[in-house]
Amino acid sequence: MLQVKLIVTGDDFGYCPRRNQGIVDCFLAGAVSNVSLLVNGSAAADAAKLARRYNIPIGLHANLSEGSPVCEVLKTNSSLLNQDGFFHGKMGFRTALSKGLLNMSEVKQELKAQVELFHELTGHLPPHMDGHQHVHVLPEVRHVFAEVLEEYGIKYTRVPIEPGLHNCDWIPPSLMDFYLGVEEDSFNTVDVFTKHGIRWPDIYIGLSTMGRNMSVSSIRSAIDSAVLRLSAGAPRSSTATIELMVHPGYPSVPPVGGCGEGPDDFSQSWERLHELQTLIKPELQSHYKSRNIQLCSFKDL
Repeated sequence: MLQVKLIVTGDDFGYCPRRNQGIVDCFLAGAVSNVSLLVNGSAAADAAKLARRYNIPIGLHANLSEGSPVCEVLKTNSSLLNQDGFFHGKMGFRTALSKGLLNMSEVKQELKAQVELFHELTGHLPPHMDGHQHVHVLPEVRHVFAEVLEEYGIKYTRVPIEPGLHNCDWIPPSLMDFYLGVEEDSFNTVDVFTKHGIRWPDIYIGLSTMGRNMSVSSIRSAIDSAVLRLSAGAPRSSTATIELMVHPGYPSVPPVGGCGEGPDDFSQSWERLHELQTLIKPELQSHYKSRNIQLCSFKDL
């Protein structure tokens, strides 16, 4: 039987104290096995302490789109900032990039500053590093991102290409357009990351199961499809890896939270709590056992 290692990554650790608590509760319930830290999050230092206290495997969620930079020299007069002095936002970053307005040396400077701050907060370099709102697979950014990972010896990342995404008719068209853009950028990133010796799990899941779309059945069917796909091409008694990206937490209560601008709508919504409540359901844990799925983290690979 195919041995499947499943990394369940709780993103946005450090965003606010209520997010931190929700992710810790999920980890202690055996529902999350890995976390990604936003070092510019308002509760990043608290998150790093919690990771140490509970021995939670932690990596870096590199952020170029929400809130403020951590690099001192980029906090004023930088191409990464909008007129209000914050990052351009999820779509604003993409627009600025497409217009050639972003200075890639500043992107590199900020990514390195975030790695250094992660090291300062946790006492070690991140075993894995991905991008908040998938900025790490965007044109130009992907090359800089890969260089930074190689420079620091960070072996693992995330490549958000989700099998079966095109068949998910419950995703609204506007969101699907964004997801398909992420997928296309990811396909174009594979060669870049490969060239730099960076690795990622065999299969990624997370776009089709986010927020209100998360349910025990949606996770089960996504994992079962992934296992079928992996089994078809795998030699007997081999090991395959899957990453499930999740965003559990208790809803943020303004003005607390965020990365400098306060918490966004998604963080204040019921959808974070919905993810938490779904992930800790015993039937999900039972499903993992019945499918010979072992939860682990990037540092276990």
